[in-house]
Amino acid sequence: MKLNTPEYISSIKPYEPGRPIEAIEREYGIKNSVKLASNENPLGPSPKAVAAVKSHLAGMNRYPDGSGHVLTGMLARKYGVNPDNVVIGNGSDDIIALLAQGFLGLGDEALMPLPSFLMYEISVKVSGGVPVMVPLKGLDIDLDAILKAVTPRTTMIFLTNPNNPTGSHITKDVLTAFMKEVPENVLVIMDEAYIEFARDKAIYDSLASPLQDPRIVSLRTFSKAYGLAGFRVGYGIMDAGVAGILHRVRQPFNVNSLAQVAAAAALEDHEFLNQSVQTMHQGIDFLQEQLSAMGIQSFPTQGNFFLLDVRMDAGVVFQKMLEQGVIVRSMKSYGFETYLRISAGLEEENRRFLFVLEQLLSQAGGMT
Repeated sequence: MKLNTPEYISSIKPYEPGRPIEAIEREYGIKNSVKLASNENPLGPSPKAVAAVKSHLAGMNRYPDGSGHVLTGMLARKYGVNPDNVVIGNGSDDIIALLAQGFLGLGDEALMPLPSFLMYEISVKVSGGVPVMVPLKGLDIDLDAILKAVTPRTTMIFLTNPNNPTGSHITKDVLTAFMKEVPENVLVIMDEAYIEFARDKAIYDSLASPLQDPRIVSLRTFSKAYGLAGFRVGYGIMDAGVAGILHRVRQPFNVNSLAQVAAAAALEDHEFLNQSVQTMHQGIDFLQEQLSAMGIQSFPTQGNFFLLDVRMDAGVVFQKMLEQGVIVRSMKSYGFETYLRISAGLEEENRRFLFVLEQLLSQAGGMT
């Protein structure tokens, strides 16, 4: 069968998500694996979210609230905006796709760092737009190079803050200066999936004073700090006119009922959120201290993950660790040949990672 697929669709490289622990354990015949590859919350979901979901199971014969009235209202109150400034989605990547659908025409350009979240590129291509990749400067997003890449066809710019996979960040002063140079008709998408973990108070937080610039679209998620990755809930805070376009193109029930209930309960569980952030900070500090003592370089981060340089083929280290039940992320596909990315886990998970890594590198002669 010959498919009549546009070239800009057929050329898309599918997103490859981290594999679930169950699938890896089946393949390798291992048990009790440690997964530090997907920047997930090792504490699990908020207990209040779990309780709320259980109490709403009997209503699953009904369609979800297509407007997300309760969750949208809570988010609006949290950030001091109106409900018509809020769009909820099936993960923040849903909103990324809606932005591309709503604002990109054929041949319009969207600028993004390289490397960055692959869904930026995929969403732009699906909409017939042209993704323009701007390489990092070291481990930082190169804002000067992004400005130089702007053309009359530029419609939007994606910025990840803190940046994934490098953990670097953009400060308020730097972002303010950057926005002065961005054309008035260009949307700037601030993807702040990890901002709850940021420790530098100088980081640009687009929701500290939201809607000051109508060009800025703020994206957040419940997947990381709130521990709800499996429910797929994200949200955007944006100019009402921008939100109105997204509501025109989104699916009518794009966030399911249980996801809405879980997110609403998690949003009010401040104790769990604080515990999650504290656990991540303690885990990262412990891991980086131990790696330094082993002679392994790791890099500063504002997320719940960081990069480390194993000084040998990262793909080989990734595979050997996988076979021993420790799941990390190789950065070879991102252009960092000898780097791994790991997220902090529980104490026993962190210690197991360190033990397996030290054993492997010692055997390979990779230690100094």
